[in-house]
Amino acid sequence: MGDIHMSSLYAILPELYLGVMALFLLMVAAFKCKTVCNAMLSGTLFTLFGTAFFLWPHLEAKGLLAFNGMFAVNGFIAFSQLLILAAVALVVLISSGWLKEDDGKPSEFLVLMLLSTLGMLLMVSAADLLSLYLALEMSSLALYVLASFARDNAKSSEAGLKYFVLGALASGMMLFGISLVYGFAGTTGFSALATLFSAHEAVSKGVIVGLVLIIIGFCFKVSAAPFHMWTPDVYEGAPTPVTAFFATAPKVAAFALLARLLLQPFGALLDQWQQVILFVSVASMIVGALAAIMQTNIKRLLAYSSIGHAGFMLMGLAAGNAAGVQALLIYLALYIFMSAGAFGCVLLMRRNGQYVEDIKELAGLAQTNPRNAFIMAVFMFSMAGIPPLAGFFGKLYVILAAVGAGLTWLAVIAVITSVISGFYYIKIVKIMYFDEPAKPFDADAPFLLRAGIAIAAAVTLLFFLIPTPLVTQAQVAAEALLK
Repeated sequence: MGDIHMSSLYAILPELYLGVMALFLLMVAAFKCKTVCNAMLSGTLFTLFGTAFFLWPHLEAKGLLAFNGMFAVNGFIAFSQLLILAAVALVVLISSGWLKEDDGKPSEFLVLMLLSTLGMLLMVSAADLLSLYLALEMSSLALYVLASFARDNAKSSEAGLKYFVLGALASGMMLFGISLVYGFAGTTGFSALATLFSAHEAVSKGVIVGLVLIIIGFCFKVSAAPFHMWTPDVYEGAPTPVTAFFATAPKVAAFALLARLLLQPFGALLDQWQQVILFVSVASMIVGALAAIMQTNIKRLLAYSSIGHAGFMLMGLAAGNAAGVQALLIYLALYIFMSAGAFGCVLLMRRNGQYVEDIKELAGLAQTNPRNAFIMAVFMFSMAGIPPLAGFFGKLYVILAAVGAGLTWLAVIAVITSVISGFYYIKIVKIMYFDEPAKPFDADAPFLLRAGIAIAAAVTLLFFLIPTPLVTQAQVAAEALLK
């Protein structure tokens, strides 16, 4: 029993470290730094890098189970968790200026981010439907608070309320689905479910209905149509750093867990769940391509862009093989940098100390601030899938995976919607480079914000020079998932 206990503690050592440090920083916030200070920022980044340090050896783990099969450790899980930590670290960097302006925001903001991150790490490593649900709720509760963090702003309060109500609905549907799966299958463990479904050809319709309800819950988390209704309002109403957080880390966690859920315990039911994923993927790409065209608010436009990108990511999942999972992981990794960098550029849109979000405010930015215009153009072209930027390779890998799985028609839809969505990305570049200049934005920007944007821009711009490390590690992680 002692050996089992120690192996279980080793399996969740990164999560334990993150949890302890989050509680320590909560005490610092309560007794020393009422508002965000350098100590809180440094402590948060130190916590994230420390967690990554403890996670690194898990990349070589061979299917370790902990706590009687409630949590698992393998290369896929560790790779996904490292992506989550990278996303959170980027968001912390680009949030630094916003957190410290106007005499500083409450330090609990960073603690809530860490607690939500802890829930995401536990989500990805869950090996039982019950631990999956508990970890998901742990992550979501902090997100509900973050969405309405600007309590004196009516839009932020509205965003938090909408996210909470619809999130509770999605959680309820997921929990109902889990109860149906348990009722008809008699177990909630991933391994037991995989064995059960592999051994029997006929699967109860109750299990299928339960699985569909679980997928719907995940579609809410990843902003996939037609369960995307919360995304534009929450992205617009929440503070921009919170929006950047929503667009990156939770998306990685939800996609990684959805991939594990569908390809491990429900892998034998590919024909049943693939149809749902295909429909949601097509719907998301169409909504993301068409609904963003008429948007005038940059954050709402990026919200619909996020929905479209979710459709592309679901293509990799729909392939149902190692190539599809590899493509999904590559897309997620590159999307983190594109999305965080784009929201970092939104944080640079300050005039007289006030943030502006209308796209027309970017008019003539190439003349008033050529550097910022160039960086924003890099992210827009990358999201549009223009080679040789990172976004092109993300889309290329998922399209090749779809074609390889015999889903050529899906790849054709993806190409068409990508061309359509290119209109509103290129429109932003046109406004920055060819319209009459608006009033210039404030020139001062915090060092950490510029550092975060520079890191994101460097990865987006130069990925094509050294793609091998990410592609190789994603392949290893995909193979670890499907063993």
